[in-house]
Amino acid sequence: MSADFWAGYISGAAGIIIGNPLDLVKTRLQAGKIPQSADTVVSASTPQSFRGQFENAGTLVRGATAPILGYGALNALLFVTYNRTLAFLHDPSTPTSFSKIWLAGVTGGLASFVVSAPTELIKCRAQVLTERNTTSWSIAKGVWRKEGVRGLYYGGGITSVRDAVGYGFYFWSYEWMKQTWTTQDDSDRETAMKVLLCGGLAGIVTWASIFPLDVIKTRVQTQTLYDAKSRSGENGALLPQGAQSKRLGSWDVAQQAYRAEGTGVFFRGLGICSVRAFIVNAVQWAVYEWTMRLLSRT
Repeated sequence: MSADFWAGYISGAAGIIIGNPLDLVKTRLQAGKIPQSADTVVSASTPQSFRGQFENAGTLVRGATAPILGYGALNALLFVTYNRTLAFLHDPSTPTSFSKIWLAGVTGGLASFVVSAPTELIKCRAQVLTERNTTSWSIAKGVWRKEGVRGLYYGGGITSVRDAVGYGFYFWSYEWMKQTWTTQDDSDRETAMKVLLCGGLAGIVTWASIFPLDVIKTRVQTQTLYDAKSRSGENGALLPQGAQSKRLGSWDVAQQAYRAEGTGVFFRGLGICSVRAFIVNAVQWAVYEWTMRLLSRT
């Protein structure tokens, strides 16, 4: 494996370990209490206070298993695709064309969708559900048993759009700030601090650019949907009397959320997400840059 693969994998896993508690709060704020209708049953609990989001110590790592395993692979795939795309576009390792940087980021985001869609679905459901015996593994097994591969990619369309746009801005903002603020005369300490700052701010820029899409994605993926077979006791709990099974798409979920809660619902959790984004991406970029330097010496 190449150096950027391992640097991406290690930095991605490190980011998830650090950011999972805040990510749990963000996901629960986004999911909200989706209004129940005749065709949708939602199984979610959303405590209103910050402290109330954590039922017990285990909540701090709830939903982290899938991202640690999946996001490491996602980040590796993302950075490898980004770097290879820049090479294909004939931009050097220190890119100068910001349009090419954005395009390479978009390409990396689209490629990472293969991993991010099932990882996000499992993570979001694990974080929203409050039952003690709910784990990433149990959710993955349940989805696979009922719907197979297709079920793991539910909400994949909105996830791919979010990733493409978000990672385009992610690499664009990081490279722009890094090239603007750093100089060859910087000491190692100054360089390290600037990498942390650039990485953290790039994370905020990224999430600010796609947050409404992420809210919709979270609500699409945390729907508890049952097919008609559940009426006979198969594949999960029974639907309420008179209910009809229906899968709500991204547009339907967005319309439902807007009618019920207004425009503000698409920015709910942005504050906590921005704090998390700064911390996680500052660490992530620092670990990536450090690992790349370490592996390049060997």
